[in-house]
Amino acid sequence: VRKVDTSELAASYARQFYLGDIDVYESMFIILLNRANNTTSFAKISQGGIIGTFADIKIIAKYAVEGLACSVILIHNHPSGNVQPSESDKVLTKKVREALKLLDIDLLDHVIISKDNHFSFSDNGIL
Repeated sequence: VRKVDTSELAASYARQFYLGDIDVYESMFIILLNRANNTTSFAKISQGGIIGTFADIKIIAKYAVEGLACSVILIHNHPSGNVQPSESDKVLTKKVREALKLLDIDLLDHVIISKDNHFSFSDNGIL
Protein backbone atom coordinates (compact mmCIF):
# COMPACT_ATOMS: atom_id res chain seq x y z
CA VAL A 1 0.00 0.00 0.00
CA ARG A 2 1.35 3.36 -1.01
CA LYS A 3 -0.26 6.80 -0.90
CA VAL A 4 -0.46 8.23 -4.41
CA ASP A 5 -1.81 11.76 -4.38
CA THR A 6 0.41 13.56 -6.91
CA SER A 7 1.31 12.89 -10.51
CA GLU A 8 4.96 12.53 -9.49
CA LEU A 9 4.07 9.74 -7.06
CA ALA A 10 1.85 8.07 -9.68
CA ALA A 11 4.64 8.17 -12.27
CA SER A 12 7.21 6.86 -9.80
CA TYR A 13 4.90 4.07 -8.62
CA ALA A 14 4.05 3.08 -12.20
CA ARG A 15 7.62 2.87 -13.48
CA GLN A 16 8.02 -0.36 -11.49
CA PHE A 17 5.44 -2.02 -13.79
CA TYR A 18 7.55 -1.48 -16.89
CA LEU A 19 10.82 -3.10 -15.85
CA GLY A 20 13.17 -2.66 -18.80
CA ASP A 21 10.61 -2.12 -21.53
CA ILE A 22 9.39 1.44 -20.87
CA ASP A 23 11.18 2.65 -24.01
CA VAL A 24 10.42 -0.44 -26.12
CA TYR A 25 6.62 -0.72 -26.49
CA GLU A 26 3.54 1.06 -25.24
CA SER A 27 1.50 -0.41 -22.38
CA MET A 28 -1.38 0.85 -20.27
CA PHE A 29 -2.01 0.18 -16.59
CA ILE A 30 -4.47 1.40 -14.02
CA ILE A 31 -3.74 2.13 -10.39
CA LEU A 32 -6.68 1.41 -8.09
CA LEU A 33 -7.05 3.58 -5.01
CA ASN A 34 -9.19 3.68 -1.91
CA ARG A 35 -10.87 6.81 -0.53
CA ALA A 36 -7.60 7.91 1.17
CA ASN A 37 -5.70 7.65 -2.17
CA ASN A 38 -3.80 4.61 -0.98
CA THR A 39 -3.07 2.03 -3.64
CA THR A 40 -5.08 -1.15 -3.35
CA SER A 41 -3.95 -2.76 -6.59
CA PHE A 42 -2.88 -2.19 -10.15
CA ALA A 43 -3.72 -3.94 -13.40
CA LYS A 44 -2.22 -4.16 -16.85
CA ILE A 45 -4.88 -3.12 -19.33
CA SER A 46 -3.04 -3.54 -22.60
CA GLN A 47 0.29 -3.96 -24.31
CA GLY A 48 0.87 -2.70 -27.80
CA GLY A 49 3.63 -1.87 -30.19
CA ILE A 50 6.14 0.91 -30.42
CA ILE A 51 3.58 3.52 -31.51
CA GLY A 52 0.40 2.64 -29.64
CA THR A 53 -1.73 0.37 -27.54
CA PHE A 54 -5.47 -0.30 -27.38
CA ALA A 55 -7.32 0.28 -24.13
CA ASP A 56 -10.75 -1.30 -23.70
CA ILE A 57 -12.93 0.78 -21.39
CA LYS A 58 -14.87 -2.34 -20.34
CA ILE A 59 -11.63 -3.94 -19.09
CA ILE A 60 -10.73 -0.78 -17.18
CA ALA A 61 -14.20 -0.73 -15.56
CA LYS A 62 -14.00 -4.47 -14.80
CA TYR A 63 -10.78 -4.11 -12.81
CA ALA A 64 -12.00 -0.96 -11.06
CA VAL A 65 -15.27 -2.59 -9.97
CA GLU A 66 -13.73 -5.93 -8.99
CA GLY A 67 -11.08 -4.06 -7.01
CA LEU A 68 -13.75 -1.94 -5.27
CA ALA A 69 -11.77 1.14 -6.25
CA CYS A 70 -12.95 4.56 -5.14
CA SER A 71 -10.71 6.14 -7.74
CA VAL A 72 -8.40 5.21 -10.59
CA ILE A 73 -5.31 6.65 -12.22
CA LEU A 74 -4.63 5.69 -15.85
CA ILE A 75 -0.96 5.27 -16.71
CA HIS A 76 0.66 4.62 -20.05
CA ASN A 77 4.07 5.14 -21.54
CA HIS A 78 5.33 6.72 -24.72
CA PRO A 79 8.45 4.80 -25.79
CA SER A 80 9.58 7.78 -27.90
CA GLY A 81 10.13 9.81 -24.73
CA ASN A 82 7.68 12.50 -25.89
CA VAL A 83 5.08 12.57 -23.12
CA GLN A 84 2.69 15.01 -24.78
CA PRO A 85 -0.79 13.44 -25.17
CA SER A 86 -2.14 12.55 -28.58
CA GLU A 87 -5.71 13.31 -29.61
CA SER A 88 -6.57 9.64 -29.07
CA ASP A 89 -5.11 9.88 -25.53
CA LYS A 90 -7.44 12.83 -24.85
CA VAL A 91 -10.48 11.05 -26.29
CA LEU A 92 -9.77 7.89 -24.28
CA THR A 93 -9.37 9.90 -21.08
CA LYS A 94 -12.74 11.58 -21.55
CA LYS A 95 -14.49 8.28 -22.30
CA VAL A 96 -12.93 6.51 -19.31
CA ARG A 97 -13.82 9.41 -16.99
CA GLU A 98 -17.46 9.35 -18.14
CA ALA A 99 -17.75 5.55 -17.90
CA LEU A 100 -16.26 5.36 -14.42
CA LYS A 101 -18.40 8.26 -13.22
CA LEU A 102 -21.48 6.08 -13.86
CA LEU A 103 -20.01 3.59 -11.39
CA ASP A 104 -19.18 6.26 -8.75
CA ILE A 105 -15.47 5.82 -9.42
CA ASP A 106 -13.35 8.93 -9.94
CA LEU A 107 -10.69 9.14 -12.61
CA LEU A 108 -8.09 11.17 -10.72
CA ASP A 109 -5.52 11.43 -13.47
CA HIS A 110 -4.12 10.04 -16.67
CA VAL A 111 -0.33 10.11 -16.53
CA ILE A 112 1.85 9.51 -19.57
CA ILE A 113 5.35 8.45 -18.62
CA SER A 114 8.72 7.96 -20.23
CA LYS A 115 11.92 6.78 -18.63
CA ASP A 116 12.70 10.25 -17.24
CA ASN A 117 9.58 12.39 -17.61
CA HIS A 118 5.82 12.43 -17.23
CA PHE A 119 2.73 14.37 -18.29
CA SER A 120 -0.33 14.66 -16.06
CA PHE A 121 -3.77 15.42 -17.51
CA SER A 122 -4.86 16.65 -14.08
CA ASP A 123 -1.86 18.92 -13.49
CA ASN A 124 -2.37 20.43 -16.95
CA GLY A 125 -6.09 21.09 -16.45
CA ILE A 126 -7.36 18.76 -19.17
CA LEU A 127 -9.04 16.11 -17.05
